[in-house]
Amino acid sequence: MTRRVHPVRRGAAWVLLYAALLTAPLVVLGSGLSDLPGSGWWFDFAMGLGFGALALMGGQFLLTARFRRATSPFGIDVVYQFHRWLAVGGLALLLAHWLILRLRYPTALVPWWPVEAPWYMTAGRVALLLFAAVVGSSLWRKRLHIEYDRWRVLHALGATTAIALALVHVRGVGYYTGVLWNRVIIDLFVATLVAVVVYVRVLKPMFVSTLPYRVTSVHQERGDAWTLTLEPEGHDGMSFLPGQFGWLSLGRAPWRAGEHPFSFSSAPAPSGSVQMTIKELGDFTRGISRTEVGTVAYLDGPHGSFCIDHHPEAPGFFFLAGGIGIAPIMSMLRALAERGDRRPLWLVLGNRVAERATLVEAIEALRERLDLRFTHVVQEPTEGWQGEVGLPSPDLIRRVLDGAPQGIHCYLCGPVPMSHMAQRALRDLGFPMRRVHFELFEMA
Repeated sequence: MTRRVHPVRRGAAWVLLYAALLTAPLVVLGSGLSDLPGSGWWFDFAMGLGFGALALMGGQFLLTARFRRATSPFGIDVVYQFHRWLAVGGLALLLAHWLILRLRYPTALVPWWPVEAPWYMTAGRVALLLFAAVVGSSLWRKRLHIEYDRWRVLHALGATTAIALALVHVRGVGYYTGVLWNRVIIDLFVATLVAVVVYVRVLKPMFVSTLPYRVTSVHQERGDAWTLTLEPEGHDGMSFLPGQFGWLSLGRAPWRAGEHPFSFSSAPAPSGSVQMTIKELGDFTRGISRTEVGTVAYLDGPHGSFCIDHHPEAPGFFFLAGGIGIAPIMSMLRALAERGDRRPLWLVLGNRVAERATLVEAIEALRERLDLRFTHVVQEPTEGWQGEVGLPSPDLIRRVLDGAPQGIHCYLCGPVPMSHMAQRALRDLGFPMRRVHFELFEMA
């Protein structure tokens, strides 16, 4: 029998491994201080900030590589949020590196004109500008009205070019890298990044392309949502857990830009078929209704740790969904129904208008097969509405869970403000956060 490693231990091991990689450039700094005697504390501090920024920016490639073993203890949504804010921290270190040199050692930065400046100094300046553009366009993509697929291509090219120029700058300047051992460490750091890029952009798409799917059904749901049914072609399909998601490519090869993350809304099926319920919201999903039956599709997955199967000992489950956030929860409900699970379940579903509530008929049908207490709350009730009105408030959550057994696990998926409110409400009700699980997957 294989011994299962506890998720906390696995998570700690991956954090330590990631920290070791980020420390590599700083080892170069620490072992090379004697290269520049008399340069001063501020100079060494500025160099430390530069090496730290290089480590943080280089480490971003690992965070977006979708290594399932590495992301499973945390959830890939958390990893992507960490990636975003770590990039902001790396840019801050890089700006501080430049500012200290500019204020205390201005001669180290002149001449600034590219024609007159050493090539490696120009490389460093261009890398700084590219890093700023990459981070800024990620934080404000929607405000800048940059189409997602175009942004993704520019993001990848900009980040790769920036890190390459930063490494050229470090080797060209030559501070702290005069020792052979230090050059070996930098070269190993570079080799790791190159290997990750090759894996993400070449090897993994090549593998995914060998496992095609075919769209066999395009079903319209309420609320501008559509359910796609995908059947595997020439393989057994993927084995996923209810609540997980995959990156979907429709009608194009997986190594081309155009894959997007969507939750599975179906229970795992022996046939390998999967369903994804997708709402028409963004650049890609706006055309989901035009998907034709027979379209080839590719799936990278499964991903995510938002899953009831990780807590089989729970005496029951509470679900809170907002809008299309019902999709992964629907996968869990359907899986529980298929298994004949009779544990008590609570579901609170929030929508603006009841008539546009996605999958509400499917939920009602499942009540015959599950011990499910379903509460539907709408913000704009129509005449004759007899259900809850408003938002899924802390008071509503308190009333719904009155009398629930100790030890139940809670799953939240919907708009970020709703999720934060529910987390606070559950904490106030005495739920430890280890029993509260939520999806915060939001691309740039």
